[in-house]
Amino acid sequence: MGELKDFDPGTGVLGEFNKKSHAILLNGEFKRSDATEARDVIDPATEAVIAQIAETTSAEVDAAVEAGHIAQKKWWRMSALERAEIMHEIANELITMKPVLAEALTREMGKPFKESADEVLWSVSAIRYYAEIGRTDIGRVMGPAVEGHLNYTLKLPLGVVVSIQPFNYPMCLLSWEAAAALACGNAVIVKPSEYTTITTLMFAEVFNRHLPPGLFQVLTGAGDAGRQLVEHPRTNMVAFTGSVPTGRAIAAKCGEMMKPTLIETSGNDPFIVMPSAPIDVVARGAAFSAYMNCGQICVSAERFFVHESVHDEFVEKLIEHAKAIRIGNGLEQVEMGPMVAEKERTRYEGVLAHAQEQGARLLHGGGRPQDQDKGWFVDPTVLTDCNPDMDILNNEIFGPVAPICKVDSFDQALEYANNSEYGLGAVLYTMDMRESIRASEELDGGMVWVNAPLLDNDAGPFGGTKSSGIGRQLGPEGLETFRKTKFFWLDPNCGSQDFWWFPYADAESYEASKK
Repeated sequence: MGELKDFDPGTGVLGEFNKKSHAILLNGEFKRSDATEARDVIDPATEAVIAQIAETTSAEVDAAVEAGHIAQKKWWRMSALERAEIMHEIANELITMKPVLAEALTREMGKPFKESADEVLWSVSAIRYYAEIGRTDIGRVMGPAVEGHLNYTLKLPLGVVVSIQPFNYPMCLLSWEAAAALACGNAVIVKPSEYTTITTLMFAEVFNRHLPPGLFQVLTGAGDAGRQLVEHPRTNMVAFTGSVPTGRAIAAKCGEMMKPTLIETSGNDPFIVMPSAPIDVVARGAAFSAYMNCGQICVSAERFFVHESVHDEFVEKLIEHAKAIRIGNGLEQVEMGPMVAEKERTRYEGVLAHAQEQGARLLHGGGRPQDQDKGWFVDPTVLTDCNPDMDILNNEIFGPVAPICKVDSFDQALEYANNSEYGLGAVLYTMDMRESIRASEELDGGMVWVNAPLLDNDAGPFGGTKSSGIGRQLGPEGLETFRKTKFFWLDPNCGSQDFWWFPYADAESYEASKK
């Protein structure tokens, strides 16, 4: 563990990093964790140690779960209107915090400031959306099965929801889950990524100012803190975003405990280019889809299937866009920052080297920027001569590379695209209506974008199929993820239910049926 010697304990964002070092948010209070273990937070652009995070203790986990149950009961007793208004107040304050939160995320995770600021806005949008639809209905009344009776359902909170978050969109993805969970009446305990913990604590401070103590808590650390929350007998649901192996382990453990889950894991999304599409536009969209956030997005385009008649033109224009990307510290005027951690860069560089060993041809990038002597920077990369058997087309890359495979038809593109254990999203560029309609039905995955890659709609579901996960976020489907349904039957007259009570009528006996 390093010393905070590179750290300016001032009054700005770095001062906030200092205040939040080794802290957890427990029962409405930011406190220094009792943990003796901690890990460094390192700015990926400068390699400076800028904070430290604690490995939350078992006692603190227990205390958070207990506080969450107490707070959840108070929150559920409020009117739906009052809960919605409080969520809008949170959204209003987050807007004023945009510059501070964006700077914090860029310093901690590396993405360009513009992308960090956009993330704050996306978070606010999701909170406002769930504030409203969370009070739209809490069940339905159905036609009674018996005359004079009343039959309806109630939508009820699950209790204490655990949200285990990744580093790439720590505010946005948390808002998708937490806003839905809160709108349903739940309490939330967040276990952020160790790479974006301080930003999450700063983000949570706004929630904490408006919500009952204990309703929204943050426990820090790596895998052990998350494991304790998953396995805790009094947590009621787990929402996880991360790797396939961890997602499978969580799903298995929660299945054993009969605990509901939302699992969003890896993607290996195809990007199909057909001859009818305008290649100038397609190449620009491809560069954005492959290189945004340094390729560290679960729905990044990671497998490019390009029709042979436009392949060379597409590659040429994509390389032009890749060359134009400015790389550097996200607080400067750049389009691409560093990868989040040194080990991630090492892993990614190994993926590129292995692809070339298997026959991929490097046409651009593949190395590190020559003008960066600090930080975990890499160049945006273009690989051609790829084929569907290569490992780079069968595993999640999570880095800024566009591996390109030539296809001779739309049918072949569909075949190659669907030949994956993942099924998160897929992109198609075409002006052929028939291809668009076929893609909507035939492309595997939870989301298909035609001519408009990577966009989200708060009102539309986000999630995948196959090894990309179970369940949906966003939209009314996302709301249903965080609540349970209870069926209610009432006879207001408290009458005798003679149509099926004892004693059974002689006329309905077996002997009577034979006459």
